[in-house]
Amino acid sequence: MRLEKTTGNRGGIFLLLIVLILAGVTAFLALSLRTNVIDENLKGDRVIKTLFVMEDRNHVLFTDVLIYYPVSRRGALIDIVGNTGAIFQSIGRVDRIDAIYAEKGIETYKEEIEKLIGMTIPITVVLRLDSFGELTDMLGGMKVFVPAPVDVQSDDGVRLLLPSGAVTLDGDKIVTYLTYRRPDETDADVGERRQNVMVALLSALTRNAGVMLDKANFPRYAKRLDANIGTRDLRRLFTEIAQVDSDHLVPQAITGSSREVDGKTLLFPFYDGQLIKDVVRQVTNSLISLEDNGVNRIYVLEIQNGTSVQGLARNTSALLQSAGYDVLSTLNADRNDYEKTVIINHIGNAEVAKNLGDFIHCDNILEESVQSEAAGLEAGANVDFTIILGKDFDGRYVR
Repeated sequence: MRLEKTTGNRGGIFLLLIVLILAGVTAFLALSLRTNVIDENLKGDRVIKTLFVMEDRNHVLFTDVLIYYPVSRRGALIDIVGNTGAIFQSIGRVDRIDAIYAEKGIETYKEEIEKLIGMTIPITVVLRLDSFGELTDMLGGMKVFVPAPVDVQSDDGVRLLLPSGAVTLDGDKIVTYLTYRRPDETDADVGERRQNVMVALLSALTRNAGVMLDKANFPRYAKRLDANIGTRDLRRLFTEIAQVDSDHLVPQAITGSSREVDGKTLLFPFYDGQLIKDVVRQVTNSLISLEDNGVNRIYVLEIQNGTSVQGLARNTSALLQSAGYDVLSTLNADRNDYEKTVIINHIGNAEVAKNLGDFIHCDNILEESVQSEAAGLEAGANVDFTIILGKDFDGRYVR
């Protein structure tokens, strides 16, 4: 009897060891796979994509996708507007996209954003408002621009004060900057202001990289962040993005049409969401371009309507502004019977002209000297490119 009991105990211990070994191997493989994903996205010649979410008590204040190309130190911020609307499979209804975060959490929220922009986002970083105030103080404040003095009361009756001008705000003040709202402000005004904080954060990272990224110091900063990667990989990530040229970040926002649904004003992206995917692809391609001429500049367009379709130039202006171009003017062309859309390149930059052409599927690109002779029009001295819309343009693409 004693022998059987001893044998049984040994068998139980043996099984327990097998379970522990399997658990250890599983954990090791999971860690290795995760680290491999991070390694792939932190290679020096790859684009790094990170989702930043600022939240206050499970309510999203802003969401930005940072797309960063380390080789050129160029980056873009894609502002995911909170009231972006669609039929979201994860919650089974039409609603605001930020409702997904509140109900399903960061991972499901990330998956819906990936579908929206047509791009995988391996890394997520959640900034919680109370901890962000502490992080702000640790980084020596956030530099933002306040256009007019702020003197308002919060919902709970607290008086909120901010000075005007280009100011450096401490932790308490940056919380005020993120949460106050004047009666005359629109949702777009509030969204733009909050996105400024993301730019200010990246600037602060650059200024304080030496102290923050020190191995001994970084864990203190990491405690104020909630990321889907470990402290070591988070430090590697911030080592990369701290080098971004934050003064020339390319800002982008989702554009669409507003509609009321169940008492909520939702923004439905243009062209069933295809436009934002095209914009993200266009922006990413422009970051990777290493052409020295015109790096980090916004290109200025003139759009001429060469058809009899009313409002075509104006609507196309909104389309191209959403892609990060500056439209100086929209007007009628010298005639309204252009068969083919044409892009006139005034600056001799063939690569940028091709990127513009790719966005609207136009390969009919002329140099300024050719255009002047062919069309008899004055060259656009104040613009980089002129687009003359022809009958082959359907409002989105050249067909």
